Amino acid sequence: PCPRSHPRTCMKCGQGTAALVIRVGDPFCRGCFREYFVHKFRAMLGKNRVIFPGEKVLLAVSGGPASSAMVRQVQEGLSREAAKRLRFVPGLVYVEALLPVPCPIPSPTPCPVTHSQHSIPCTVPGPGCCHPAQQGHGTPCCPPGPKNEAGNATAALALSPCLPEGAVRRQSPEQREQTLAQMETLLQATGFPYHLIHLEEALELPPSILQPGPERSGTSGPSGPSYKEAVDSFIQQQRQDGDSGTSLPAHSTQDTPAGPPATPRLPDAAQTQELLRGFEAAGTATAREELLQMLRTHLIVQTARDRGYAKVMMGESLTRVAIKLLTNLSLGRGAFLAVDTGFTDRRHGDVMVVRPMRDYTAKEIAFYNRFFSVPTVIVPPLFTKVGRVPCIHQLVERFLLGLQEEFPSTISTVYRTGEKLSPEPAKASSESQRCLLCLCGLDTDGGEWGGQWGAR
Repeated sequence: PCPRSHPRTCMKCGQGTAALVIRVGDPFCRGCFREYFVHKFRAMLGKNRVIFPGEKVLLAVSGGPASSAMVRQVQEGLSREAAKRLRFVPGLVYVEALLPVPCPIPSPTPCPVTHSQHSIPCTVPGPGCCHPAQQGHGTPCCPPGPKNEAGNATAALALSPCLPEGAVRRQSPEQREQTLAQMETLLQATGFPYHLIHLEEALELPPSILQPGPERSGTSGPSGPSYKEAVDSFIQQQRQDGDSGTSLPAHSTQDTPAGPPATPRLPDAAQTQELLRGFEAAGTATAREELLQMLRTHLIVQTARDRGYAKVMMGESLTRVAIKLLTNLSLGRGAFLAVDTGFTDRRHGDVMVVRPMRDYTAKEIAFYNRFFSVPTVIVPPLFTKVGRVPCIHQLVERFLLGLQEEFPSTISTVYRTGEKLSPEPAKASSESQRCLLCLCGLDTDGGEWGGQWGAR
């Protein structure tokens, strides 16, 4: 057996016993690690200076470790005890993407009643067969499927079972309501205004979501004020209001929840059914993951526009950014890596997306949440229920994390490489040269090689 190692001393204070080792030579005690974690978040915002005082900022929360740690940093930064308080007005948004789960019956299983093969899994076993022609028939068309806590079939909503395995994150209606209730309790505990958005609402998005909005007059840029001018204006406004600068503009009443969280209301079955058909049309797991992320981004941006938020904070960590960088490179999005993984993403025009957690590794976030009891709500990712071919996102993640175990600098090296990329290739020269889905410029100019091979 290995001899017991001696406790290491904190590298920062030199007195406390190290509670964790971030890297090989960086042991930290709990107190110093907390200061290090908070300072990194403030330094990221202070170095870039894109969030102005008094500005409304929407925090995209998924319930996972990174976004939950981001919310905690904003909470502490806005508290009166903070040495250098944050001066923006936060709001939270959660996009719920939990849809009914079909029973795992292989698609070629023939129905013993009609002797015809189901092209898709059946969602309601027994007499409640999902096929309208067999409803009420005494002979079940498929074996008994999984049951929920109430003992009913998991797809008791009688939705069309037109979804192959792994199309979306799937839970029973009861599990879906339970997850929503947990998320609403977590969001309400922050004291910030919050918005619960269902993925089905993407079906009602206006056509304007496919175009960049007009840039706001109060944002930084060639026509907007500088950060210093915005700070001076904020201080002057605080003095005129008779405020010493210890408070922020009040939240609007329509955004602020009142009382205990009510029972979450699920979307209509017809909307869910239509959304499932859209995911069914995406033939691969990779396409479904891309579709899910695109719809989620569009919903968050539209919520920010409707509620008057100028910025959106995403909780993507350094580890997630590195995985996303290689994933997008594998998907042919190399020209857009700077906007997909950089600190700022200005492609939407009136709403800027920022990633303040991109300097934190997944290990740092996990230890912070563990040490300081940051609540999280874990939702299974898209591909956990898939027993077949995984998506590219999963393959790249396994590849990078496997290398990280043997070579601890792998993820940080990939991350630093992405820092050198320019966002210029993602800009569109005209509206006709802009992709309707990601709003980046069409990568159709292949240069010398493109001309030779006839790229159009």
